[in-house]
Amino acid sequence: MIDTHSHLYVEEFDLDRAAVIERAQIAGVQQVLLPAIDSRSHAQMHALSIDYPTFFKPMMGVHPCSVKPENWKEELNTAKDFLDNGNYIAVGEIGIDLFWDKTTLNIQQQAFAEQIAWAKTKKLPIVIHCREAFDEIFEVLDTLNDENLRGVFHCFTGSSQQAEKALSYGNFMLGIGGVLTFKNSGLDKVMANIPLQHLVLETDSPYLAPLPFRGKRNESAYVALVAQKLAEVKQVPLQEIVAQTTANAKKMFEL
Repeated sequence: MIDTHSHLYVEEFDLDRAAVIERAQIAGVQQVLLPAIDSRSHAQMHALSIDYPTFFKPMMGVHPCSVKPENWKEELNTAKDFLDNGNYIAVGEIGIDLFWDKTTLNIQQQAFAEQIAWAKTKKLPIVIHCREAFDEIFEVLDTLNDENLRGVFHCFTGSSQQAEKALSYGNFMLGIGGVLTFKNSGLDKVMANIPLQHLVLETDSPYLAPLPFRGKRNESAYVALVAQKLAEVKQVPLQEIVAQTTANAKKMFEL
């Protein structure tokens, strides 16, 4: 399995990171993809990628919650410098988050569009963070969609209509994580009708742990629980879920 979205470099794992990595490998995780957040954690992310170069693959971008009026342009410049001088598998995680702060929508959209332009120039996929912002995300993508635009809607929790719209851009996949296991999320009903070739697995560690660990720290080993639930929803063998989602991740991120 490939955990396509995990923040194993953050401080929540400082005391037992090696054990967390070992558990992931025992659970059958062959690679973990690391989305960037902002300049405060780039060093930690890069250190992990250097220590485990085949296991961890980094992305570069500015998380929408880090797009602040006082320094968003500096954050973008820092990310762009890294992107131009390093080896990254994607531009991410980027997007729009209107859960925490609606007042920054304008600059979030500007930052999102600018980072999409980087990805298209470098022929890299984007990894989209979308929280309470599907319409706003689609508004940006509608204007920038072309044959060079591709990526993953990370932690997809939308409706069937939103899934259809996301996939209508042609070169996108949906990242499915622990929310799929939540009893009243409704995501199982949405996923039942989405072809498997459009899905990748993720954890978003340390957030959104699947059942039976909901509310606790998430970790990459738990991607196996997401795969198991997806097998139940799709009514196919677990091995088919593992094989197809791994192939999808390898294709999307050119692993």
